[in-house]
Formats: sequence, structure tokens, C-alpha cells
Amino acid sequence: MSLAGGFSTPDPTSGGTGGVAGGVPPASDPELGTRHRLHPLSPALHGAKSLIFIVAAMSWQTLARVGIGWFAGTVAALTLGAIVLAVVSWFNTGYQVVGRELRIYEGVLWRRTRAIPLERLQAVEVVRPLLAQLTGLAELRLEVVGGGKTEAPLAYLGVGEAAGLRERLLQLAGRTAPAPATTGPVPPPASRALYEVANRDLLISQLLTPQALFLPFGVAFVLTQFVYEGSWSFIAIASTLTAMAGVLFQPVRRVLDDWAFRIAQDDARLRIRRGLVETRTQTVPLNRVQAVTATWPLLWRPKRWLRLRLDVAGYAGPERQTREQADRLLPVGDLTAAGRIVSEVLAGVDLSTLPLTPPPPRTRWVHPLGRTVLGAGMSDRVFAVRQGLLTRQVVIVPYARIQSVRVVQGPLQRRLRLATVHADIAGGSGAAARDRDLGDAWALALELANRARAARATS
Repeated sequence: MSLAGGFSTPDPTSGGTGGVAGGVPPASDPELGTRHRLHPLSPALHGAKSLIFIVAAMSWQTLARVGIGWFAGTVAALTLGAIVLAVVSWFNTGYQVVGRELRIYEGVLWRRTRAIPLERLQAVEVVRPLLAQLTGLAELRLEVVGGGKTEAPLAYLGVGEAAGLRERLLQLAGRTAPAPATTGPVPPPASRALYEVANRDLLISQLLTPQALFLPFGVAFVLTQFVYEGSWSFIAIASTLTAMAGVLFQPVRRVLDDWAFRIAQDDARLRIRRGLVETRTQTVPLNRVQAVTATWPLLWRPKRWLRLRLDVAGYAGPERQTREQADRLLPVGDLTAAGRIVSEVLAGVDLSTLPLTPPPPRTRWVHPLGRTVLGAGMSDRVFAVRQGLLTRQVVIVPYARIQSVRVVQGPLQRRLRLATVHADIAGGSGAAARDRDLGDAWALALELANRARAARATS
């Protein structure tokens, strides 16, 4: 580690996603093995998805302006064009497993071959949207270290082929020798169930959100405006319903995403299965976990509920509207359930007994209401911080995952001799011990740097 306003350590797993530009290699090359196509129904599903986006993009005002005939004709023409493009793309898309590398061929006008080194693989998801469930298909999504988005998702494959390819890729990601070049179904290892979220608790938790609580007041206000103005036109009603649907989008999406949430463990992997309309089966190697975050929303505190989220280096980038959508470890549960899960993910860590100490009393000039909420501390295995006045949050970072340590001072902190210590991780915001005494902050940074170095040497 080096000291230059902070401490830094290189991550041996970090790096780019790996990409090779060019055309499709000749099939006669014996080194490359067999190239596999996606399922023949893939263009039809892509066309159906395009239809949904096209209809959603054309507003109610467009329908009223051009009429139902022109509206339907425009949608049909755009959908037909999308299907033709999807068919052409399907002919030029395929994948191969070559040694410890996954090669994906794609492109219509410009052909491209992407080479993804499997040692950088962070997690693999088997996703089944509603249309895929109806046709017996699935989508395979790969998350790698340093990736700004999901790496070349394979949409769509047969369910058995997707599950077998997922197991094969995860096996290759943890091996040093190439495996036999086969992509047939590989039976998953036996899993040990950790926790299953009750759907009733999931529904109640989303009713205890600001959007759900304030919706009746919004409906009452809108109805009052309708009565006062005396306007009940179709466009006005449709636009109002669309606006209300937008307000409820997040809690409804969370219910649909986390329905029948189950988490299990086999060997050194987490297996998470969830979803109603779109089912997801996510597999995350435990040695790829960068941090765990526990959050207590204000409206959940009377029921003593919290949620857990994983930080995995591969999940990042603008494609993820919220990191919670991909990284949920527990959507809702009590402290007992959360503690059991945390102790499995981070061996030897007890969520309820983390050694968190508050900042010095003079911090009240910076945080007059929330000084007692702030806390930070180190256990034998992890660095943990606590923050948040209304929404309480605890971030837990294993020492081996710390990428760099920084000591930061603002103008007011300099006058009060305070500083904030940041422990950065790959693909996430890390943990920040806010407003510590300046001498304690530098001592904490030095100790974190030493423990991170020692943890990397033994991991």
C-alpha cells in the first residue's frame, strides 16, 4: 500500500471485460470447438418486446391525434421491422466456450466477437420474463469485474441449456485447468436453504412506503379537480391513470421482482430465486462479495424490519436503474433472519454485535441531530460503519475487499479537527467513517491498510 493522502491496494481480480473486435472465425479452426446458436424462437420474443416498447412510447395524445387506424398501422409496421431485424441478428449471433473463455459472436452490419475471461466472472443470472416462461425459454446474464453493464446477455436459450451453461461457466471460473468442451446440462449441486420471505410480509413492506401512503391523498386531490372542472374526457382520465401508475411503479415492481424470494447456499455460492412475472435465478460466488449493506427504512422500524443488499463488483453502470434490483440479498426480514444470512455470507460476522463507536462530541456542530447515529468500528474480519437519521444503514466491508483507504477533510472539518475515512471497494461506494477525530482517523486508516494487506495475503 502507498501513502499519498490515503492508502491504496491493487485488486488482483480487477480488469476490463475483455473484447475482441472482428468477424466470426472460420468454423474449420479446430481450436474453437462447436459454435452454438440461440433458440430459434428468440426473434419472435424480441419482436414481442419491441411491440410493447413501441406502444408504450406512443402516448395517448398520439392516439387521439392520428386515430386508431393510423396508430395500429404504425405500430404494425414498426413491429414487423423489428422482427426482421431480430431474425437477421439471430443468424449472426452465437456463443462458444473455449478453455476458460466465453466467446460471443454478434452484430448485423458490423460483426463482433467478444471474449470474456471466466476468471473475471462475478455472478450469473438465469432470467425468465413472462414471454420466456410461456415459451419455455430463459435469458442468461453474465456480470464480470469492471463491467459497466451486463456482458452480452444470451437471449434466449432453452431452460435446460441456460442452467447447464450457467453451471459450466461457474465451474470454469473457479478452476485453473480447462474443462471438456461440452455445454450439455450440468446438474447443480445440492443447496441448503437459508431463508424464504413470506409474500405477506413483502406486500406489507411495500405498503409501508411513502408512495403507497400518500397515494390516497393524491387520488382525492385529482378527483376534486375533476369534479371542480367538470371535465371527464377519455384523454384526461387515461393520463391521470398513467401518472398514478408511475407513482406506484417502484413498490409494485419490488413486489413482482421479489415474489417467492428464496435464498440458499451450496458450497461457496449463494443461490437466489425470486420473481412472479419475471423469475430470476441468481448464482453468486461468496468470494466475489465486496460488501453487505443493512437498511432500516423509517416506516419499517415499528415492525423491526430491515433489508439486505450485496455489493458485487460486476453489478455497476447506467444499465442498472437501481443496484438494489440486481443485488438484493433480503428484501424484508427481521434482525434474526438478517443476522443468519450475514453470518453465512461473511463467515463469523454477527450483525447484532458489531463494535460501532460514535464520533467525538464536537461532531454535533456538523450533525446536530444525527451525531449519535453515526458509528464505525473494526472486528476481526470486517470494517463496519453506521449512518442515516431517518433511514438507518450499516455497511459491512471485509478487509480483503478494500481497494483503497482515503482520509478526507472539508473546510468545517478542518476547523473542528475532524476527518472522514473512506474504505473503497470494487464496483461500489464502500464504507465511510464520517467525522472522526483527526488523530483517530489517521490511525484508523493506517490500521485498515494493514489489515487489508494481511487479509489479501491470506485469502
